[in-house]
Amino acid sequence: MKAAQVAIVTGASRGIGAEIARHLARDGYQVVVNYASNIAEADKVVREITEAGGKAIAVKANVADSAEVAAMFDTTEKSFGKVDVLINNAGVMPPELPMLADTDEKAFDSMMAINVKGTFNTLRQAVKRMEQGGRIVNFSTSIVGTNFPGYAVYGASKAAVETMSAIFTKELRGRAIRVNVVAPGPVATELFLKGKSPERIEALSKVPPLERLGQPDDIAKTVSFLVGDQSAWVNGQVLRVNGGMV
Repeated sequence: MKAAQVAIVTGASRGIGAEIARHLARDGYQVVVNYASNIAEADKVVREITEAGGKAIAVKANVADSAEVAAMFDTTEKSFGKVDVLINNAGVMPPELPMLADTDEKAFDSMMAINVKGTFNTLRQAVKRMEQGGRIVNFSTSIVGTNFPGYAVYGASKAAVETMSAIFTKELRGRAIRVNVVAPGPVATELFLKGKSPERIEALSKVPPLERLGQPDDIAKTVSFLVGDQSAWVNGQVLRVNGGMV
C-alpha cells in the first residue's frame, strides 16, 4: 500500500488555510495545521479532520522565525515521517490600507516579515526536507495585477513571493519538486469581511465578471489541483483565482 502523503499548511487555523487543510485531509493527506497563536481554532480544525476519519496535528510556529519553522518541520517528520507538500498560506494584510505615504513602518515590517520572510523560511526548510516529487504552493494576491491604490506595500510583499517562486522553481531543477503560486481575488473570509459595510461588500462582489466573492472552497480546490497528479505538468505558474477580475 502506498504511504499517505504529508502536507504542511501554514496559517491553517481559520479562513482559507483551514479550508485547505480540511480539503487535503479529504484527499487523503496527513495534515499539519500550522498556527501562530490561536490554538483553540487550530485544534478545532484538527478535530474536524480526525472526526471525519483523517489524520492531522496542530503545530505552533511563527513563520517569520526561522528557528520555529525548522522546529515545525522537525515535528512533522517526527509525527508523519516526511514532508511531501508545503502550502504557504500564512500571510497578513492590515484591515486599514492607507496610501504608501501614510503607511507606517510597523505595518511595512509586519507584512514583509510574514508574507516574504515567512515564505523564504519555509522554502529553505522544504528544499532540505523534501524528496523527489514534492509540491509547493505559495500564496500571492490578484492585487499584483489590479494595482489598486492603498495596497502598495501588501502588493509588493506578494509580488516578491511571485518572483521568489519563479526563480526557486528553476533552482530545483533535477529534484522533480513543483512550485506554483495561487493569487486569489476577494474571498469571503472573516478577515476580509471584518470592518466592511454591506454596501462595500456588495460593491466588491460585483467587480469580477462572475459577480460574486470567492469562497474558501474555491481556493482549496485550486490548491488540491496544484498538488495532485492532474497538474503534473504545471510548474512555475501563477494562477489568479479571482472570477476574472484581472
